[in-house]
Order: sequence, then C-alpha cells, then structure tokens
Amino acid sequence: MVNRILRVLGYTFAFVLVASVAFAQEAHGGGGGGGSYLWALSLASGLGIGIAALGGALGQGRAAAAALEGVARNPGAGGRIQTLMIIGLALIESLVIYALVITFMLQSKIPGL
Repeated sequence: MVNRILRVLGYTFAFVLVASVAFAQEAHGGGGGGGSYLWALSLASGLGIGIAALGGALGQGRAAAAALEGVARNPGAGGRIQTLMIIGLALIESLVIYALVITFMLQSKIPGL
C-alpha cells in the first residue's frame, strides 16, 4: 500500500514538472531572460501552499489525537485540555494562513496573473 502511494506521488510530481515545461510560452519581446525566474515563482507558490496545508492538517490531526488521548486518560481535565487544544489549533491555522499570504505575494510578482 505504501509502495503504491509513493509511486502515485512520484508520478504526480513528474507530471507537474513535465506539464510546466510543456505548456511554457516563449517570452514576448526581445529581452534577455528578464523573466527567467517566473517559473520558480509559480512553482514556489503552488508547492508552498500545498506543503503548508499538508503540514497544518497533519499537525491538527496529531493535536486532536493527543487531546482525545489526554481526555481519555483523565476525564476531569477535559475542559483545560480542550482550551489548550483550541489555542494550539488556532496557532497551527495561523501558520497556514501565513503561508497563504506569502503565496498571494509571490503570485502578485508574476505578470499576467
């Protein structure tokens, strides 16, 4: 199962790399490579938000699992654990929103978008 998932992720990554080159357009104007960094901005903004969302989801899942385990072990501390978990989830979500803001800033540097 893990081998299949890794294979699918590898194919997806290869497709993303090939598709960006296949659909690339020639630069307009006779400039000397002034837009050579635009592919990197596009790739960084797309991968950046994807990785941030994945990391945030994994972090929130682990935080919720740990909170549920703590409540199961000590039901009397449920209210305090819930409060601390909500604060932790808000901090995790703020990091994902920060990555989204950075992605929007990177996309604003790409002309034509």
